[in-house]
Amino acid sequence: MMKQLEKYLMPLAEKIGRNKYLMSIRDGFLVSTPLLIAGSIFLLIANFPITAWTKFLESTIINQKTGETLAAFLSKPSDATFTIMAVFAVMGIAYSFAGQMKTNKIFGAACALMSWFLIMPYSITGNVAVGSKTIETTLSGIPLGWVGAKGIFVGIITAFLSVHIYAWVEGKGWTIKMPAGVPPTVVESFSALIPATFVMTFFFLVNLMFGFLGTNVFQIIFEFLQTPLLNLGDTLGAMVVAYIFLHLFWFFGINGGSVVGAVFNPILQTLSAENILFFTKGQGTGHIICQQFQDLFATFGGCGSTLSLLIAMLLFCKSKRITDLGKLALVPGIFGINEPIVFGLPIVLNPTMLIPFMLVPTVNIIISYFCMALKIVPICSGINIPWTMPPIISGFLATNWVGALLQAALIVIGVIIYMPFIKVLDKQYLNEEAQAQAAKEEDDINLDDLSFDDL
Repeated sequence: MMKQLEKYLMPLAEKIGRNKYLMSIRDGFLVSTPLLIAGSIFLLIANFPITAWTKFLESTIINQKTGETLAAFLSKPSDATFTIMAVFAVMGIAYSFAGQMKTNKIFGAACALMSWFLIMPYSITGNVAVGSKTIETTLSGIPLGWVGAKGIFVGIITAFLSVHIYAWVEGKGWTIKMPAGVPPTVVESFSALIPATFVMTFFFLVNLMFGFLGTNVFQIIFEFLQTPLLNLGDTLGAMVVAYIFLHLFWFFGINGGSVVGAVFNPILQTLSAENILFFTKGQGTGHIICQQFQDLFATFGGCGSTLSLLIAMLLFCKSKRITDLGKLALVPGIFGINEPIVFGLPIVLNPTMLIPFMLVPTVNIIISYFCMALKIVPICSGINIPWTMPPIISGFLATNWVGALLQAALIVIGVIIYMPFIKVLDKQYLNEEAQAQAAKEEDDINLDDLSFDDL
């Protein structure tokens, strides 16, 4: 099996590795990796699954004027990373792609950000209390949804288009030439003026066209991604299909949980509410598929059920890159935070990991569904358990000890599925590390090897 995986996956990985668009996406997301890891630490502290701790955070008021609590302040680092991660993605992808296109990287990144914000709708809809009434109003502002996961796909397209236009204009020689002796930074600034104007004009016209249509680019693309998911409901097939889409989006660097969840989560939350009525008052019927089923039995350690991958990395891998990353990401992974693995291994645009990344959650869903359908494991009660609650504990709280045992078994099955794939990647990284070490040794000069007898 290992040889077959290497035969088919490695050539595909090499082709992707040489594609300038995919390389730019991969390298662009690395800009946000250290920020997401740092934000994960604060996210874990703010959502640590101990009720007394979260109540303490929510009851400790820091700002007496505004009433902001310690919990609100602890959420700021994640707001400054996860909530606006699309900003970093656009900047990083455009910067990397500008390098691939042999043009000015910093101006390429700046033009991409400008273009992305140019086509973004500056309106926020909300409810405002006026006396005893609440009215809906629209205010000017940048919606946080578009600068977060929902806006990444538009950002990728914008980054490529803007840099292409910039490089095309520059290639035509339509730039301002400054005389000799002018500081280089001034030369670069004036040289970027005409290409940047072309980029701005193009995206202005795009925004104008969509404005005539009564919509915007962000909404159209987001709704297009949602379309295949609109008819999903309370079935095993729906859950499997939703998670296939979710993990495909993640593979391309798009937060699949946000895209799929925008449609699917309201259904799951309604089913959870009905489960609570069923268990507490005996009303209606219980549902296997619900929010807790998704959060606690579909994946462990985040999308792709990467807690199993982490265990496989630490047990079976030898490369320093994988083992060091595994040690770093293990604790966040136990609490369901896996951005270090998704963007650091990486899983994004890594064909070697695509199959197990999609397969393990699918296996978890199918096995869990039939265990509950056959009444081997009780269905989830519907009580809201934090998504950061570690597995086994969460399974016990949502069902009983059988649910905890099921979670443990699924994690082991996930390790078995991930093992051959991560070993392929481990072999690749071991070869790269050996080549890097050999190159370093060749560059080192050893004075002991020098002899004046050879002169």
